[in-house]
Amino acid sequence: MTTSPDHLAKARAADSERRRARVLQVLDQLAGNGEEITVSSVARAAGVHRSLIHRHGDLHAAVIARASQPPTGTTIGTQVSRESLLADVANLTARNVRLAAHITRLERRLSEALGQAAWEASGLGAPADIETLTRRSPSWSRSSWISAPSSSTETKT
Repeated sequence: MTTSPDHLAKARAADSERRRARVLQVLDQLAGNGEEITVSSVARAAGVHRSLIHRHGDLHAAVIARASQPPTGTTIGTQVSRESLLADVANLTARNVRLAAHITRLERRLSEALGQAAWEASGLGAPADIETLTRRSPSWSRSSWISAPSSSTETKT
């Protein structure tokens, strides 16, 4: 049983046309039911691979166009669109990044303040009133430290 190349090409074209028709039919069904329309959801419901939709520009454009339309049977008014939700997510993510950086700065400042307080409380560091200790008092002069031997250490001859 031999098949001509012409017959195989016709069969492949017919199969491709059937898959394209299924994609368009499923697209109408999903839109009519008010379900979410994405390339993946359409491909899954039509029983085709996502690459079929991506390879055919007209199918991909149809899916994107239907996805951007509001579901049928909804009232016009304040609706939440996919784009507005994505914008909200992006804004909240940026806010979280800013708040995380702010928290890090505050934690660093708190750590430095607590570290300084613990250092001072431990007595390991120089006292806070070091200026008063370094000022010379008249009674503490160096000459008074080196004095004549006391009477207890004197030797009698």
